[in-house]
Formats: sequence, structure tokens, C-alpha cells
Amino acid sequence: MNWEPWTGCYKASDGCTNCYFYGPHAKRYGQNTIQKTDKFDWPIRKNTKGEYNIKGNKILATCFATDFFLPEADEWRKEVWAIIKERTDIEFLILTKRIDRFLVSLPADWGTGYDNVNIGCTVENQKSADYRLPLFLSYPIKRRFIACAPLLEEIDLTPYLHGVDHVTVGGETGREARECDYNWVLHIREQCMKANTTFWFKNTGSLFKRNGIVEKINPFKQNSMAKELGIDISDGKRLF
Repeated sequence: MNWEPWTGCYKASDGCTNCYFYGPHAKRYGQNTIQKTDKFDWPIRKNTKGEYNIKGNKILATCFATDFFLPEADEWRKEVWAIIKERTDIEFLILTKRIDRFLVSLPADWGTGYDNVNIGCTVENQKSADYRLPLFLSYPIKRRFIACAPLLEEIDLTPYLHGVDHVTVGGETGREARECDYNWVLHIREQCMKANTTFWFKNTGSLFKRNGIVEKINPFKQNSMAKELGIDISDGKRLF
């Protein structure tokens, strides 16, 4: 399930160039005005019986169509943290390219982190990894994951995997997508194996290079092809 308390976004780094939500060929292209959605308080809405509309024991992907740490949402984020705190029975996944803004609007009772919050830091190349991940590891976060998406080059995550629970990898999707090399994916998988970190190859991207051949992959088959390769590393728990 996805929860988008606000909408709109704009480029933060090279990984945003062909964004499948706001890139030049996406339906939301040009929608860079950040505004609340009609689902802002969705997780705490109740029915006539006084029960939450969203039942517990769910994973709620939060701001996956925008960015949780946009400066325009600094005041709203305070309200959202309160909503997250109330729904301790829901696991929230928060993914960001703006991890350097993590401390802005952080709740006073955050401490070492909320038990029901997974913070994910997106990196697309070595430059973004070397800038964002040291910051990511320096913050008080109980549950961390890294998303190498879109994966644009070979990345060495080795210095940053301590204290990271999970790594997700995915290629770039879209008509102008840059290629994703399977060797890059396998290299990250090998790093995760050595660090005893779970790994999920989410999707191949639109241009997938394997065995020296670049293949154009149908958008509806990119997830299933990645799954069929059978390289995920699980600890028996549900992968993101």
C-alpha cells in the first residue's frame, strides 16, 4: 500500500533525470508545486464504528511518489510524524534522495528512532553513495535500508553496509532510460552477502545488459524478470 500525504516533486540529483513520476515523459511532468493530498491523514481516519479504515499489520510505502524530506513539507512533516507515532501497528517505509534534511522537523521524542519506521536512502551512483550514506549512518535511525535505484553505474557499498538492514536494487524505467548492467547488480549482491544484509533485485529497468547484450524490457515485465533471476537474499522475513 502507498500513502502520499503530499504530491509534487523536482530534481534532486542525476537519478531524477528520467523520473517515472515527474520526468519529461511522465504523466506528472511539470507538477513541481508541492501540495497536500486528500489522503494526508489517511492512516488515522476511522469509520463510523470508530475503527481505523486501514487495518494494522500493514506495510505502508510513504511518499514514494514524492519526497518525504522536501523543504516545502517541513511543517506538514511534523503532523505526519504524529500520525506515524499513533499507528504503531503499521510499518512505514520512507524513501528519500534528500537524506541530508533528515533532522529537519524531527519529532522531539524520536530518540534513536521509532520502531515502526524504516528509513531508506536512495543512491544511483558512487558520488551519491559517498555523499548520502555517511550522513545516513550518522543519524539516529533504528531501521535502515538502501535503494540503489535507478542503478546507473557500479557502486561499492562496502563501507556503508554496517547497520543497514536491507538493500534494494532497480534499473531505470522509461523511453530514455539509461542501461542497467547485471554485473553491477551482482556486485552489490556479493557485497550484501559478505555483510549479511538482505538483498532484493526489484526490477531490471527498461534497458538491461546481461552477458554483453542490452535488451529492451517491457515495463510490465521488468519486475517479473528480476524475480525470475532468483538472486534475492532473504532472512525469512518479507522483503520490501
